[in-house]
Amino acid sequence: MSDARLSVFKTYKLYVGGKFPRSESGRVYEVTTKTSAAGAAGKGKWLANAPLSSRKDARDAVVAARKAFGGWSGATAYNRGQVLYRVAEMLEGRRGQFTREVADAEGLSKSKAAAVVDAAIDRWVWYAGWTDKIAQVVGGGNPVAGPFFNLSSPEPTGVVAVLAPQESSFLGLVSVLAPVIATGNTAIVVASEAAPLPALSLAEVLATSDVPGGVVNVLSGRTAEIAAPLAAHQDVNAIDLAGADEVLAKELEIAAADNLKRVLRPQPVDYTETPGTDRLTAFLETKTVWHPTGSLGASGSSY
Repeated sequence: MSDARLSVFKTYKLYVGGKFPRSESGRVYEVTTKTSAAGAAGKGKWLANAPLSSRKDARDAVVAARKAFGGWSGATAYNRGQVLYRVAEMLEGRRGQFTREVADAEGLSKSKAAAVVDAAIDRWVWYAGWTDKIAQVVGGGNPVAGPFFNLSSPEPTGVVAVLAPQESSFLGLVSVLAPVIATGNTAIVVASEAAPLPALSLAEVLATSDVPGGVVNVLSGRTAEIAAPLAAHQDVNAIDLAGADEVLAKELEIAAADNLKRVLRPQPVDYTETPGTDRLTAFLETKTVWHPTGSLGASGSSY
């Protein structure tokens, strides 16, 4: 055949409730390559048209996240760890695709982008290992002055809105998302505004990695436009402002105060460093149970 083959351009979509809808608004915006390794994204080569999410998309994502919360939080920590490890397995198989997308998104060489992708895969494995260990680190028996058992155990906060880092479109995204779902929360992720494609592709991996629909929902578009209804939403329990600048972060924190959301303010983070447990514990609540002790037999020993 002499006819030249036309490439099949990829249509990027949102990820809400385990499905891949277009924005209900029908809007899209151009995503281009990053032209400067140090500054903001310039007008580089066209890559794709990404969905421009609306307030309605944000509300739909909250409904999906709330619906999924009961099953995900009720799963065993061991099972959640298996699911997160499966995400790493699937990413390993698509390593080449993500290397290309990260290189375009962040203006990196192929070798540096590959190192970023490897670190992101390892980050999933790292958090998978924490799912059944964090309870022992932050919970346990408490010494009290009285004939009582006093036991504390961590529980997930609920539905968490996550503003992904703007510059670190993939490793930073994984670093803020994985600890949220590792501890049993469900998430609405607002992808990097200028570089949303790695996040939208990650959604495809999550959909085939045993992650139940609605546990992670991925939106792309204008960060401030999507974040405002999430911060004010009465059924969102917490918000991570990693991808907000100082002005936007202050506005969102004020909106979040209306229903006493937990707020994690933006802070300087080196996402290449091994994380601690701060993000694991940021969206956990501590439940404490008191139980009276009693005596066993004539000896008077207690249990």
